[in-house]
Amino acid sequence: MLEKKHIGQSTQSIWGGEQEHELYERSTQVPVVHSVSFAYEDIDTWHKVALGEAEGHIYSRNTNPTVRAFEDKVKELEGAEAATSFSSGMAAISNTLATFLKPGDRLVSIKDSYGGTNVIFNEFLPPLNINVSLCETGNYEQIESEIAKGCKVLYLETPTNPTIKITDIKRLSAAAKKVGALVVVDNTFATPINQRPLELGADITLHSASKYLGGHADALGGIICGNQDLVKKVYHYREINGATLAPMDAYSLLRGMKTLKLRVERQNESAMLIATYLQNHPLVEQVNYPGLESHPGHEIAKEQMNGGYGGMLSFSVKGGLDSIKKFLPKLKYAYMAANLGCVETVVGPPLTTSHVECSAEERRAAGIPEGLVRYSTGIEDVEDLIADLGHAFEEIS
Repeated sequence: MLEKKHIGQSTQSIWGGEQEHELYERSTQVPVVHSVSFAYEDIDTWHKVALGEAEGHIYSRNTNPTVRAFEDKVKELEGAEAATSFSSGMAAISNTLATFLKPGDRLVSIKDSYGGTNVIFNEFLPPLNINVSLCETGNYEQIESEIAKGCKVLYLETPTNPTIKITDIKRLSAAAKKVGALVVVDNTFATPINQRPLELGADITLHSASKYLGGHADALGGIICGNQDLVKKVYHYREINGATLAPMDAYSLLRGMKTLKLRVERQNESAMLIATYLQNHPLVEQVNYPGLESHPGHEIAKEQMNGGYGGMLSFSVKGGLDSIKKFLPKLKYAYMAANLGCVETVVGPPLTTSHVECSAEERRAAGIPEGLVRYSTGIEDVEDLIADLGHAFEEIS
């Protein structure tokens, strides 16, 4: 493994996870290994590999060389002992929760989680006799009180999707440790370039790799990182239940990650400029971006997001949903799509993106305005993005 303390994040993004693997025919890129199975010349060696007592692969539902290289790269960037991957970000979330929660257990989380995660909390866990307590994001006294009542898993997401709220990972992890709770943090929006939850007290950090890690909107995947024992448990659940990352997707994610730091740094800078522009625009009611001093979580973000504040922001336009129905189609340099974290700018309201699974009443209860715009800043020239926004505002004014 590369000595992480001696190299930077760009070097890790390019070389991490790749130097432990033998080159195939002197290739400089990790090959895509499509083979479902792996052959052995004797039973004893095959058996040792199958039991995990020797290095190797036996079946790609379990492990695969291309997939392993991707896992090792993310592991190094997150500063973790181990990692295991999945077919999607939601598979990473659901498999992790299924591994550590059983009937009678209690989960504590925040109300501002991603819509799909929220569905798991509200629809899928309660019928399994798993108690779920969802607290107001930012109300630390309430969250700590709920943790103290008994908690098996504390699940956090910061920044949140799509409200861009910030949660103090270090403070809440300390509260969770007092009752022996496992702390899981969705780090998709921040990426390991901006934030490393394991260093702040979390036990497991997870990503929808389809977003910033891949960065090109062409591969689905999810991943979790943590210590060896915890990751091994989740891996065992995943290998039996089968939510396996495909080798071709792993290759695409590996390729995308080589520019991760460059992309994220550019998106950090551009999002800050765009948020500042929007904050001063007369047609904008509110801007949610942790880099702004006016953001309620700015001071916490400044401490725990020491790489930058991310490329995600959201804002409300005067006139609500009717206005953004006119505004968003006027944008020339932004896709209206249910995605984020890629090189192109992507926009959309929660009712068609992050919280499409939820009703209008559920979104309202979660404090998500129907007229909110989720804006994923791409790597285009920021002057063009700001001019594009200005043109769209002119069209609706």
